[in-house]
Amino acid sequence: MSSRTGIIVAAIAVFFACALICGCTSTAPKETVTDLRIGYQPSTHQIAEMTALEKNWWTQDLAEFGVEKVTDFEFPTGAPEMQAMLAGELDIAYVGAAPVISALANGLDAKIIAAVQTQGSDLVLRNEIPYESPDDLKGLKIATFPPGTIQDTLIRNWLLENGLDPVEDVTIIGMGPGDAITAITAGQVDGVFLPHPAPTIIESEGNGRSVVTSGEMAPEHACCVLVASGTLIRDHPDLVTEIVRIHIKATDYNIAHQDEAAEIFARKTGWDVELVRISLNEWDGTWISDPNVIVDSVVGYTDVQYELGYIPAPLTKDDIFDLSFYETARG
Repeated sequence: MSSRTGIIVAAIAVFFACALICGCTSTAPKETVTDLRIGYQPSTHQIAEMTALEKNWWTQDLAEFGVEKVTDFEFPTGAPEMQAMLAGELDIAYVGAAPVISALANGLDAKIIAAVQTQGSDLVLRNEIPYESPDDLKGLKIATFPPGTIQDTLIRNWLLENGLDPVEDVTIIGMGPGDAITAITAGQVDGVFLPHPAPTIIESEGNGRSVVTSGEMAPEHACCVLVASGTLIRDHPDLVTEIVRIHIKATDYNIAHQDEAAEIFARKTGWDVELVRISLNEWDGTWISDPNVIVDSVVGYTDVQYELGYIPAPLTKDDIFDLSFYETARG
């Protein structure tokens, strides 16, 4: 063996010895997630998150994975929620599918791991404004969630499908739910397109009436979803599977105990519990957890957002979803 070869062999041996001693290999254990950070919005669409929190399922069921604390953060709409996730401030998020698409197109490292709910939003007009068809919306001001959200995407696409230009024929103003309710109450806008329970609140106060449900605009459309960060998915797959199990359990519990779900939501948000019950009886929404049933709807949103100029190109199923965690959680 030449002296040069001997030096190379010795160097390799030293490298592997250091790797074994120092733990400098790629198999080093990942840092434990001790504080799980959850994003959500104050809508009846996302009561599963609230139920799991109130029942202490997040903390109890995730303790074996090292989670010691669960913190949830409220957002008015999906746009700022996804901005927080892009900034690395959230581990999982209950959010509309459309904002996820916009965020993924802008570099978000995450995937949809479960469905949360379908449909469940209403177009509400002030009582004095007549309505028989979408043509009656010409010249009106409609407040809804900001560009890129589910509600914004749905109403703009619906207007286009009915021969109306969502820029020239109807003025669409982006607002959070509280501001939109205030705007229609004050007569600053002619209508709103919002998720429940906001439509029921507006009707109960005599400030408008629902004229079109989101299910009429797009039957069985996907709305809210559960998203996990790419870091959580890659580094802690067992934890992600348990998160999906908890979500399934909370969803099934709410379906079986709707009145209690209304109480949980009212305690969390401060809404009147009786109005929340009325909303859940009136809305066209459905709580679900299986992401397989919303794949086509969500992928379809990417085409709409591309046509609206919100994203540079449509996304694929694989760009958006990781269905493996739901399959594992269901066993």
